[in-house]
Amino acid sequence: MQTDPILVIGATGKTGRRVVRRLEARGLPVRHGARGAPIPFDWEAPATWAPALSGVRAAYVTYFPDLAFPGAVDTLSAFCETARDAGVEHLVLLSGRGEHHARLGEEVVRNAGPAFTILRAAWFAQNFSEGYLRAPILSGLLPMPGGDVAEPILDVEDIADAAVAALNEPRHRGQLYELTGPRLMRFADMAVALSAAIGRPIRHVPISFEAFHAEVARAGGEFVADVFTGIARETLDGRNAQVRDGVQQVLGRPPRDFTEFARDAAVAGAWRDVA
Repeated sequence: MQTDPILVIGATGKTGRRVVRRLEARGLPVRHGARGAPIPFDWEAPATWAPALSGVRAAYVTYFPDLAFPGAVDTLSAFCETARDAGVEHLVLLSGRGEHHARLGEEVVRNAGPAFTILRAAWFAQNFSEGYLRAPILSGLLPMPGGDVAEPILDVEDIADAAVAALNEPRHRGQLYELTGPRLMRFADMAVALSAAIGRPIRHVPISFEAFHAEVARAGGEFVADVFTGIARETLDGRNAQVRDGVQQVLGRPPRDFTEFARDAAVAGAWRDVA
């Protein structure tokens, strides 16, 4: 029985809280990496890193708001040095597909010293249900830039399952997995699936990146808008329009389809404000 905890950074975030829930369900010791935790962790307060990493055997590493944010890679590098000095054996990094700065962050983790696993993820389906795109969906719109570019959109539940496997199964050490959904979908296709799940028409509205920035800023503020608009500009150009088998490699099963996500989110009340 493992007694040394696993640190889950971003323990209150989209993927982190799901990873925490799964680890605790297995009876594994978990340290919550969050500002309000008993042993706090804050990316902006390096003095919190060593105490949070003390005695930890492995860490699930997510950077808020994203590795694309200016200075993130340097911060991650300093964190990895602290993890190495603390004796952490294994780092599992959540990265993003098609992002230049994410690739730089991956290299930092690869060369940090501890064993590593890299989970390079596609766009999150949950951005529509619990993120910056929920508000427009409540009004019946899916405003997205990128035209007819297709994306193999990924259910965050699959990321959490993959992270838990990587943290606990030695065969995943030293591996990079590119996690995607099972098929390519245009945003117009996603709007159709959301309409069916919610029971009300959701209309895809092609917009400019400037308009996208304004939409995200209304929901999450200028800080979040700057980051996610930058990612959208970089990645919604077709570079990610391929399906990969990372979920199958890690979990031995196919990834969940977007229609499953939409159905389950609707049943759980994600868009309950929609009449």
